Amino acid sequence: MEDQMTSPQVESAEERKQPVSGNGRLPLLVGGIVVFVVVALALGLGLGLGLGLKHHSHAAATPTSSNLSPPTPSGGPTVASENVESWRRATLDYSLDMTWDINAAPTTRVFNFTISEIQAAPDGVIRPLLVINGQFPGPLIRVNRGDRVLVNVTNGLVNGTTLHWHGLYQNGTNWMDGSTGITQCPIPPGKSFLYNFTVENQYGTYWYHSHYGTQYNDGLVGPFIVHAPEEAAIQKSYDFDQVILLQDWYHDFSTGLLDEYLASGNENAEPIPDNGLIQGTNYFNCSSYDSDSGYTCQDNSTRAAFNLTKDKRYRFRLINTGAFAEFQFSIDNHTLSVIEADSTLIEPVTVHRLPIHIAQRYSVIFTANQTASNYWLRAQMTTDCFSSDNPVLDADITALITYTNTTTAPTDSTDWTDALLLECKDLNTTLLVPAEAEPAPSQDTTYVINVSFQIGNYALDKAYINSTTWTPAKTPTLNQAVAGLKAGNSTFNAAGLSSAYDTSSQFIIDIPVTQTVDLLINSLDEGAHPFHLHGHQFWIMAAGGGYFDWASYESLNKNASVGNPMRRDTMTIPAYGWTLIRFVADNPGLWALHCHISWHMESGLLMQFQTRNDIMRGWTIPGDVLALCDA
Repeated sequence: MEDQMTSPQVESAEERKQPVSGNGRLPLLVGGIVVFVVVALALGLGLGLGLGLKHHSHAAATPTSSNLSPPTPSGGPTVASENVESWRRATLDYSLDMTWDINAAPTTRVFNFTISEIQAAPDGVIRPLLVINGQFPGPLIRVNRGDRVLVNVTNGLVNGTTLHWHGLYQNGTNWMDGSTGITQCPIPPGKSFLYNFTVENQYGTYWYHSHYGTQYNDGLVGPFIVHAPEEAAIQKSYDFDQVILLQDWYHDFSTGLLDEYLASGNENAEPIPDNGLIQGTNYFNCSSYDSDSGYTCQDNSTRAAFNLTKDKRYRFRLINTGAFAEFQFSIDNHTLSVIEADSTLIEPVTVHRLPIHIAQRYSVIFTANQTASNYWLRAQMTTDCFSSDNPVLDADITALITYTNTTTAPTDSTDWTDALLLECKDLNTTLLVPAEAEPAPSQDTTYVINVSFQIGNYALDKAYINSTTWTPAKTPTLNQAVAGLKAGNSTFNAAGLSSAYDTSSQFIIDIPVTQTVDLLINSLDEGAHPFHLHGHQFWIMAAGGGYFDWASYESLNKNASVGNPMRRDTMTIPAYGWTLIRFVADNPGLWALHCHISWHMESGLLMQFQTRNDIMRGWTIPGDVLALCDA
């Protein structure tokens, strides 16, 4: 059991509270009694077919046989297998109990995480793997809106670590955002740190991951689900609720790959994945490697499998927890109804294929109304976005959908004939209409940023936002900003000045009081970039290729004030294109905006917003957060 009903020493409610205003967000609510934490452990693990596939770019995968034992019966969308490794996360851990009380009074939920490194083989290739409580992927965190969340993280690694709660506002607890060099110093090896925050004014599908270097590429990921009474209506449209993690996978540890990527003369050559995982598992054809490759491969890995009950309706919550690849998700012979994007419930959109870029979340509903025994669930990488080929990669990542609780290879399962995307882009924003309308307020200020890669000294290819390439600050920018504000400075910058064009390694736009901000992001790069904004959701005002037509700006403002633009926290900036987003800068703190491709963020593609100096000026950062920088 990852959750423990213990009561660690925490700061008082008054120490954690901070006054916040604007955009309907409330002050942080904490306190209460540590009570039951319900996360049922499973009896079995995700099972798939240990079958080889020939390398192909877009053809359907068609394995022909399986010798695995049948899964244990289950009423929900899961199967279990016997004699599996203890480090493998059970698929059932991510099946959400439909009897969960979404109307329960706010409470405190406690989770104890120990992070460590093991040797394991999620797809059959043995490599170092970072795990939480000895398992991969990480434990499910499931809470209700209004709950106080305590996650005690013990770092058993040789390097520092952090955890970021992707998509959560952290309103009033900016220092719990988990961003290395921005909101905290890393948790030192052998030490523990308590993340302590309350989830307010939001619900839906989120996730958590390390925000220290490229660490999450190596296993430090997990789902974070928030419920609320408003879900009652949508819950009537499905019978089972299942979280599914999708990710690209590398057979080498990420630090070595990053060193190669950032090496002199290595222009535009991101590491290409060796495989992909669904629910932390997949098959890999060991014969792809020569005997002298240096890899140890076991031909006993498995694909994930999900057991269905005929005519039942399923909600699949999809999360792309990968480092580089966009996936195109589909289920053979089953039409999908998209009902959520990045925790925003939307009017249902019917699709056969759904593109999902890194860090994005979508929920789809489908009905188990087919007649054959088994079908393929597919997460197909958009390989046209890669800078080169990887001969060992089969980009068609598959799992098994079974009506008969068996591992028989599908015989009547065929991929949709809809063409696969040849570029990385989001589902058409015009199709995404929030179920709860929230017109965008008129903008107060507008900023323009340019995203590019530039070759500098020593032939190093670095990423830039305007003229700045980011590196983590030794002393977090939050710490420096609070100290500077108390000393009378307006914001943190190398010169102590507010500047939208800082040329140091920290590009920070200062927004001292609540304002509605328009941000035009221009991509001068040939690749698409999934950008994530911490601490906020934004409205997507418009997007396109080439240059933004400023003549259309007035009409965009007028339409937004009466319309219902899509709201999310991660969107894809098209290659050589632009996206205009709008957000209310009312959440005090330092908030990162960055490309979520791990390799790009570590090459410098990150900037920050400093918001609500009027509130930050009165902050005292908790002592345990400051102490991380003294280790």
